[in-house]
Amino acid sequence: MYEWHRQIQTIVDDMDQSIKQHNSEAITLQSLADKLGYSEFHTTRKFKEISGMQLRDYLRHRKLAFALKEVRDSGKSILDIALDYGFSSHEAFTRAFKVTYGVAPSEYRRHPYPVVLRTKINPFDRYFFGLGEVGMIKSTEEVKIYFVTIPAHKFLHIKNYESNGYWDFWQKQSLIPGQDCETISGLLDSIKGKLDDDGGSDTNSGNGQIMAYMNDPDGRLCDWGFPRTECYGVRLPYEYEGEVPAQMLMADVPEAEYIVFEHGPFDYEQENRSVEERMEQAMANFDYTGTGYCFDPSPGRIIYFYFNPERYFKYVRPVRKS
Repeated sequence: MYEWHRQIQTIVDDMDQSIKQHNSEAITLQSLADKLGYSEFHTTRKFKEISGMQLRDYLRHRKLAFALKEVRDSGKSILDIALDYGFSSHEAFTRAFKVTYGVAPSEYRRHPYPVVLRTKINPFDRYFFGLGEVGMIKSTEEVKIYFVTIPAHKFLHIKNYESNGYWDFWQKQSLIPGQDCETISGLLDSIKGKLDDDGGSDTNSGNGQIMAYMNDPDGRLCDWGFPRTECYGVRLPYEYEGEVPAQMLMADVPEAEYIVFEHGPFDYEQENRSVEERMEQAMANFDYTGTGYCFDPSPGRIIYFYFNPERYFKYVRPVRKS
């Protein structure tokens, strides 16, 4: 079954790339099915089985998600944006935009607010399927360790007091109305000005969305020996004054010092587990003696977790002067 997840991931990756390049011919059902070597019927059936929605609906939502960001951020005309993303006219685009987001694109441009975008699905995860790593280790970079001062900012997030790890977090969140991964990730994806947004489209991989662990006396006791609460959200400029979605929390994070454990790019399919172990060992074995710092477990301090195999894997942990 996991092989089909890999095939669907190929379709999803190709669709995103083609949408970015405004290459509508490359994302027809026929072209996608031909690339996989299956019939159109079989391809659409497996896509729905794995993703939970029709391929044509997913493609329409992704086009609108990319288009919304251009409406929000660019000075291009609404008609040009409509045509770039495969809509036949200004009217057709406006109609689809309004049905999906409840507002016309011209109005959204004047008054942008958080809406649920269709973020990129990731149906294939080698680690999730329990396949571990295969082949030779390819990374050459070890874990880099350094101290930084991070300026004051805001952290827009949701939290879960009982979860233990990324997958458990979203499984528990899926039981709470309006707190599931698709809804939360979609809302966060629509927010402009995220500090860690480098233009990526994957959840927790380049679009500014990150996992975090907040030191919290009411949280779950973690392996590091202190209570914490798992969070998911985005860092925003301290002066951010935009709307806060009803199901989210906004925390003011003052300027403070942190220690960063960072691993460079690696082959996710082959190395993920070994890199995770390397990071855990680096954090567990780090000796603060002589640094002038110690780990800071004070309530409210936040550990940020960045996971983007194409760029880095890093933990940003709070410290204080010892």
